[in-house]
Amino acid sequence: MKINRANPMLKFKSVEEMKYRELYRVTEKFHSTMDINSVLAEIIQTLKKVFPKYDYYLLLSNDHDASPELPIKGLEYNSENDSAITAYVNGAVELVHSEYPMMYAPLKGKQGVYGVLQVQSHLPTPLKNSQIEFIRLLANTAGSALENAKLYQQSQKLIEDLRLIDETSQKLNSTSSLCETIEYLHKQITKLFRPSEIGFIFLGENDLEILEASSSYFHKQDGLNLINTTIKKLKDNQESLFIGEIKHMPECAKHAYGSLMAIPMIHGESIKGIAIVLGDKPYSFTFEMFKLFQSLIQRSTLAVTNSMLREKLEKMVITDQLTQLYARNYLNTAIKTSMKRDREGTFILIDLDDFKTINDTYGHQVGDEVLIQVADLVRSSLRETDIGARWGGEELAIYLPGVPLDNGVHIAERLLNHVSLNTEPAVTISCGISNWFYGKEDEVKQLFYRADTALYKAKHAGKNQIAVKPLDSAKI
Repeated sequence: MKINRANPMLKFKSVEEMKYRELYRVTEKFHSTMDINSVLAEIIQTLKKVFPKYDYYLLLSNDHDASPELPIKGLEYNSENDSAITAYVNGAVELVHSEYPMMYAPLKGKQGVYGVLQVQSHLPTPLKNSQIEFIRLLANTAGSALENAKLYQQSQKLIEDLRLIDETSQKLNSTSSLCETIEYLHKQITKLFRPSEIGFIFLGENDLEILEASSSYFHKQDGLNLINTTIKKLKDNQESLFIGEIKHMPECAKHAYGSLMAIPMIHGESIKGIAIVLGDKPYSFTFEMFKLFQSLIQRSTLAVTNSMLREKLEKMVITDQLTQLYARNYLNTAIKTSMKRDREGTFILIDLDDFKTINDTYGHQVGDEVLIQVADLVRSSLRETDIGARWGGEELAIYLPGVPLDNGVHIAERLLNHVSLNTEPAVTISCGISNWFYGKEDEVKQLFYRADTALYKAKHAGKNQIAVKPLDSAKI
């Protein structure tokens, strides 16, 4: 009887042909995807088909949002796996000859090495040259595919970042106030970087201003210390700060936060302010985040600076430069608005008694200082909603929206006492008070006239006192 035996050479050829058909297939698959996880999954699936009895791991050089089903390990420089590190650094295959042979093939592209493929045999026999060559070709092909996928993702991220920066710049340039500008910037930073704390600090000639949108932390002593340290480093280095571990900064060795990014707001050739973000843990921010944060702040600085200048100009228009109280035109407008919106209000007209004597005795400079002292006492007596203004010369004014006449009189009496006790040289004031209320026809100029009449009465009654001329409620 004639027995047919399979030709071992034909069997070898069919196995080798299967390998390279698989390599061809996976190469086509790599070229058709720009997804990193798909590339990594194809590497493992191909090896399982060709070498079903081997173990495989992907040792990757940086973080990936990889599927937990994939056999991925981190590739650390301080790893005890010298062969893996050697394959990664040299970009060449490393073989480990032990009881069960192991191979490390670099995932190499044209621009770098992105990880290492670890293959371990369960057989004591050494890997064949054909097996080594196949794994090497698969790793090289996968490395090129990973590189293309990374470059694609980086380009997409860059496009997305540029679009976001452009949208942010347009939005900031269209906002009308500094508050709106900073709040929008705060919102964008929170969405992009998820920091623990955000600070916006502007530098004056002799001091710094922490804007309201900043985290409360920056108003505390630790936060102020960090701000001063950061400002010093920015001025010394003239560069943005990217601190992966704050504890490595000698001045902040015991700091409660882990990482920091700080970008100077440069307008012209000087630093106008800084933007700071803090992370709870070390290395909370990636270098890519730092570059995006840098671009975002640099592109936003002009809009922020313009908002600040606009508000300063607006404040100059409505503020008396000597007393820093509101100007009279702003007071007029505010009372007109209040008469349409509120149900009542009280107006106090103030005159410094014998102010000419102060100027004649001590000089006009001392006179100005006394006027400033009284203005400061006026300001300290008011709520945020109240308005203190310079009426003209040595006359000041207070408007109390929504405040009834009796309460206004108490405020004036308290101010009268404070001025006589807290000015140097000591001065006194006289006050004329009037009011308005809803349901009675009235005008701003009539309110002013009644207060002025009351002030005249107080002055002629001996000064350092209050006189009231209320709205006639009997004629409603």
